[in-house]
Amino acid sequence: MNAVKRSPQALLVYLFVAIAIGLAAAIYYAPVWWVSLTAPNYPAEAFPDGVRIHFHMNGVFNGCELVEKAEIAEDEALNCVHEMDTINHYVGMYPIAAGGVVERAFSPFLLGMLAVMLVGFAVPKPGARMAVMGAGFAGLVVWMGLFFYAEGGLKYQSEGYLEAMVTALDQGAGEAETGERRSSGQALIDRLKAEMAEATGQPQAAEDTAEAEELTKKQRYLENLRVTFERDMQRQGKETEWRGSGAQLLSWHYKKSLGRYFNNPEEIKPMVSAMTAFAHFVFWALIGAMLLLIWGARKNGGLFYWLLVLVPMALPLFFLIDYAGWLWWYGHNLNDMGAFTVKPFMPTVFGDGKVAQFATHSYPHIGFGLMAAMSVLLALAALFRRKAWKAQV
Repeated sequence: MNAVKRSPQALLVYLFVAIAIGLAAAIYYAPVWWVSLTAPNYPAEAFPDGVRIHFHMNGVFNGCELVEKAEIAEDEALNCVHEMDTINHYVGMYPIAAGGVVERAFSPFLLGMLAVMLVGFAVPKPGARMAVMGAGFAGLVVWMGLFFYAEGGLKYQSEGYLEAMVTALDQGAGEAETGERRSSGQALIDRLKAEMAEATGQPQAAEDTAEAEELTKKQRYLENLRVTFERDMQRQGKETEWRGSGAQLLSWHYKKSLGRYFNNPEEIKPMVSAMTAFAHFVFWALIGAMLLLIWGARKNGGLFYWLLVLVPMALPLFFLIDYAGWLWWYGHNLNDMGAFTVKPFMPTVFGDGKVAQFATHSYPHIGFGLMAAMSVLLALAALFRRKAWKAQV
């Protein structure tokens, strides 16, 4: 098939693809879905949205806001990720951080891969398409490899991803010792202060305090993960060193998440092994998929060419399948150590439901709307590309 000339239809393809790539970048930072639990013991006056959490591509974040009323005194909003974990564990559900582990870790590379595919779809000449996709995928592989396998690779991840990982481990850091609730930022600073004092054997100096407070949020999260890991290894009597790689974090963090409420090593160990193996498989499978797409880009038309736009177009469907699959996993993998015994169940994917005395609410957020808008634009781009090619026949 001959290369497409720059007709008005071809220009529309470029425009729609460019907007779709911008939307893909926005999707990474936007909440995609929200879930809320309401119950009589969570009155609307104090919990206007119930116990609410927001699902992002790179983690699960607090959806509760600070309540400002004369009869309610709050210095910071309740962390509803922690609150929902607490509620769920009574029926044997694993913490939220135990779900979507691999998807969250690889989300920036998956979205980057979709963006490169869309650029390849927009390029009409096969030779140029292969070159552009080859360069784009090569950059992604280097970035992904640095994150997953290189020492200190976590610095190549987003701040939001690290925040979600720290929050999952640092539930109310310091509360058990002091009986006080502190912000996550202050908890991180206090932990770094303690670590500095422990390393020097001296009381915390003012300059050390200033040094800890001057760290960027991302540096604090990285330091928090390192300190937590090293202390965990000390408690277990292990000499494992902190490498700061994505692969090391995933395996250790998943084990910690599973054992937060239900510390049963015989049950947890095979789950961790399976997840770790799957993460390595996904890494190499993505590289294989990239090579296959480059090979398929050698000519216009055909299945591989249209996959360049059809796969990104189906992103909302992929999200729903993955989201529903994890909800099923949570409801059908209840730990026997839960305080209450309930039958396996399917949590509400969309709409309202009920579990015990709790009403559940599950609905799309702005990120899912961006996914839908991206799908419409890509459908139009595919339609105009097809018409442009037909006009040249």
